[in-house]
Amino acid sequence: MAKLGICAAFLFAVVGGSEAWAADVSPTKAPAASAATPRACTDPTDFVTTNCQLTWEGITVFGIIDTGFGWQTHGATFDPRSAVGASYLIQKQNRLATWTLAPNALSNSTIGIKGSRWIGDDFSVVFDLDAGFDPYSLRLSNGPGSVAANTGVPQNLQTAYSDSSRAGQWYNGQGYVGVSSPTYGTLTLFRQNSLTLDAVFDYDPFGASYGFSAIGFQGITCGGGNTENCRHSTSVKYRINFLNHFRAAALWQFGGYDENNASNGAYQFQLGADIPTWGNDVLSVDAIYSHVKDSVSLALASGANANNAFGAPIFPFLPQTLTATISDNTAAMFVARYTTKSLKLYAGYEYIRYEPPSDPQAAFTDIAGNFLCQGCDAFNGTNINNAAFGAGGLGNKTFQVMWAGAKYSLTDDLDVIGAYYHYIQDSFFGTAAGGPAFCSSSEHPQCAGTFDAISTAVDWRFAPKWDTYVGVMFTQVNGGLGFGFFEHSNVATTAGLRFRF
Repeated sequence: MAKLGICAAFLFAVVGGSEAWAADVSPTKAPAASAATPRACTDPTDFVTTNCQLTWEGITVFGIIDTGFGWQTHGATFDPRSAVGASYLIQKQNRLATWTLAPNALSNSTIGIKGSRWIGDDFSVVFDLDAGFDPYSLRLSNGPGSVAANTGVPQNLQTAYSDSSRAGQWYNGQGYVGVSSPTYGTLTLFRQNSLTLDAVFDYDPFGASYGFSAIGFQGITCGGGNTENCRHSTSVKYRINFLNHFRAAALWQFGGYDENNASNGAYQFQLGADIPTWGNDVLSVDAIYSHVKDSVSLALASGANANNAFGAPIFPFLPQTLTATISDNTAAMFVARYTTKSLKLYAGYEYIRYEPPSDPQAAFTDIAGNFLCQGCDAFNGTNINNAAFGAGGLGNKTFQVMWAGAKYSLTDDLDVIGAYYHYIQDSFFGTAAGGPAFCSSSEHPQCAGTFDAISTAVDWRFAPKWDTYVGVMFTQVNGGLGFGFFEHSNVATTAGLRFRF
């Protein structure tokens, strides 16, 4: 993986910077008219200590460096490839009480360049190119690569891997170009966030953080069912604000696996509004419909443990197979936020339905460059599952995600944040597959199950570009969602330091 030394040198060679921090902008809205030109940095000291930006002629270099350290009651070994780095959430491989490096807990460390250039009337050309990285190893974030690296490794020796739409690409965040107008909206092309990922950034109390948000750590919500669909490499997105308070958006993924996508097509539609209430208070609401064709979810299959009860001796310690589960996913998301001078209240709900894939796959290369083929696990340690849903007596899977939380500003520079997240999986293990009509135990992944997370944190912005934070997240998994887990709960306490420019 490329190191970031060249990027660091480039930062000080460019005059200017970015104030567009993810937590401070609203990605669900089309950009408004351009603001005044920000003050450019004059020297390295100015860059570190003030709000100056690395910008020149409308082109801005921006980034985040988020480092931390933490304690987990049931964690796993630090993974330098994974976007999350540490097992903040309870996962199958979590097993140890451990101190751990805790990168990217509040936001993903990022380096990027973006710009806006007026071309006439009220139109501007816009672009954004950025990539996430691990601040300790300086590797580009690669979730699928972290999963693949644990292929053939016994579960009790696996690292804190986690699947992601960030797959080691030099553009693993966004990489788009387009045209923007305050009147006619914004049309952009190529690699972009899904509309549901933009909504999670905007309507999650923790802004999709890895260390304190279940829906930030797991991309089920932002991907409309699977995390690899949180971003699309070949897509068209259109956003427009209208009638003062309303907005609409649409996204179409027009490429397939060969164009570095995690599906063979996707589309989304969104409608929302910002409604003034009392005084300067605002109620924001959005609804998003999503459909993804032949969506990929990458995981390590339980192998010999697949048909055995949780806790069966020996089997969890066997090497596991890299498996891509293929499905067609349909989702509906509803989100709301109420904003006052010092308090923000958040709530969200998403309903997801998993069905058999439109085009079952025999072999393909995933977004991280891993080659997978059906039934070839004996040869290269990989497999494809086209029959996880709606086949062999199994039903279609339904999954619900809901959350609520608040952010309160004690001062202009000090926030207290809290949130609760809850998942519900319905049982879809039918009698034709040799199982009960309904089950809610951890013996099978098709059984009904629940997941809960509760988190709180304090964030102090002690300087213009600097903040420090400390918080804790408790997660617990039950029933079919806990199939194959060593432990069913984890408490992750994390403290960190973040620099945003």
